[in-house]
Amino acid sequence: MLDAVTLSRMQFAGTIMFHYLFPPLTIGMGVVLVYLEARFLWTHDFVYERAARFWTELFAATFAMGVATGLVMEFQFGTNWAAYSRFVGDVFGSALAAEGIFAFFLESGFLAVLVFGWDRVSPRFHFFATLMVALGSMFSAVWIVVANSWQQTPAGHEIVPVLRDGRPWIDAAGHPIMRAVVADFWGVVFSPSSVNRLAHTLIGAVIVGTFFVMSVSAWYLLRGRHLDFARRSFAGALFLALVFSLAQLVSGDSNARMVANNQPAKLAAFEGHFKTAPASLSLIGWPDAATETVRFDVAIPGLLSLLVSGDPEQPVTGLDRVPRAYWPPVAISFLTYHAMVGIGTLLIGLTLLAALLYWRGALFTQRWLLWIFVFAVLLAVAANELGWVCAEVGRQPWVVYPGVDHDAAGDFALDQKGMLAYRLSEGLLTRDAVSPSVDAAQVAASIAIFGCIYVLLFAIWITVLWRKIQVGPAGPQLRARTDATALADVASSRIDHRASLNARAG
Repeated sequence: MLDAVTLSRMQFAGTIMFHYLFPPLTIGMGVVLVYLEARFLWTHDFVYERAARFWTELFAATFAMGVATGLVMEFQFGTNWAAYSRFVGDVFGSALAAEGIFAFFLESGFLAVLVFGWDRVSPRFHFFATLMVALGSMFSAVWIVVANSWQQTPAGHEIVPVLRDGRPWIDAAGHPIMRAVVADFWGVVFSPSSVNRLAHTLIGAVIVGTFFVMSVSAWYLLRGRHLDFARRSFAGALFLALVFSLAQLVSGDSNARMVANNQPAKLAAFEGHFKTAPASLSLIGWPDAATETVRFDVAIPGLLSLLVSGDPEQPVTGLDRVPRAYWPPVAISFLTYHAMVGIGTLLIGLTLLAALLYWRGALFTQRWLLWIFVFAVLLAVAANELGWVCAEVGRQPWVVYPGVDHDAAGDFALDQKGMLAYRLSEGLLTRDAVSPSVDAAQVAASIAIFGCIYVLLFAIWITVLWRKIQVGPAGPQLRARTDATALADVASSRIDHRASLNARAG
């Protein structure tokens, strides 16, 4: 039977992965909405306003799901992970408070204008509200990633004893209970991994949002519905997807270097690198921790060393420098990391091909490619989820990663046994972070209950989206204009595009 630690980890993984279906969509769609409304203000073409109205409806439904599922995730810090909350509460709490001040109020303050203010405020003010909501969703991600990055590479804090009646609190084993407190707030914010991880997260979110827009637009094009709207939406999303997919390649390289410098055991697990030596870059394979080999390995010699240090002959720290008790789960880390990289590479190729065909004027006649884009959003979502899985599993068995000492030359310092010199007192093992008063049966029961609720919520969300997509975008709005130009806009929008295309084909 599974213990409370394993079940609590499973529950948190399930709830956060379900929750993370929605924030990337809102962040990505927020960027698309800003683009569409900016185009409307620039061109005064009501097709862009029509598109922005439609995507706003889908944005609002997704935003509501993100808020509801995020609350459940945060409650677990007090129910399942009380020891963790006691250890990191001062640091994590400051980041969550900053999220509420800088992000939540910004989003909620302008969300009503975004959703309900189309005919009540000017186009310029509505664009400003859209921009504020998009920035608010990004700021929310900023503070969550800051808090998580501190767990990966702690900085700007001190470890102090928990006091009880003015004296250190001693646990059952006679050890003082410690906690982390903020010593330098900006040191916490700009921990060694926060900037790299934030860029990678936000870029990935925009990719998900843009692929969602292209998915729905491609479906309309294949069905011959709302053709002008679908072409404009697809083209705008494709431009953003291409830019951010290429940016993710650069961000991924920078992120991997950061991991190599701060979490060498994680990088070794990502690459199935067991022995400290000049390292190849594995393309595919199956890592076997028991034999310390990668089966069916297809690798490029020296490439990992070259990417990490700029020298293909430079040794890369392997898992042999880490006590086996502190090894991450190698198979899960390796497979999820390589799946994420593989999907990211595929999405880059897909957007490059689509952009080339669009430039040649042949994209929207390629039905096979449009069908791929209908389902490619699932790959973008999977890449985001896999990225978080490998990042969090690769940190294990630590929930707060300990610091690693470096020598005067900047290389990793080793202890007398040749192992990495971890500052163990600064870290927190996952097994020590659970709530001591919660047993396995209680966690299992809550998993079953929340599993049923989440299935129902997901079904409702899919139903709402599907109904809105079936209805499609509404016609253009006059915004109280009664001049000849406005009437011409409405008249032109009523043309049956399918009949027009059939007539041309005839």
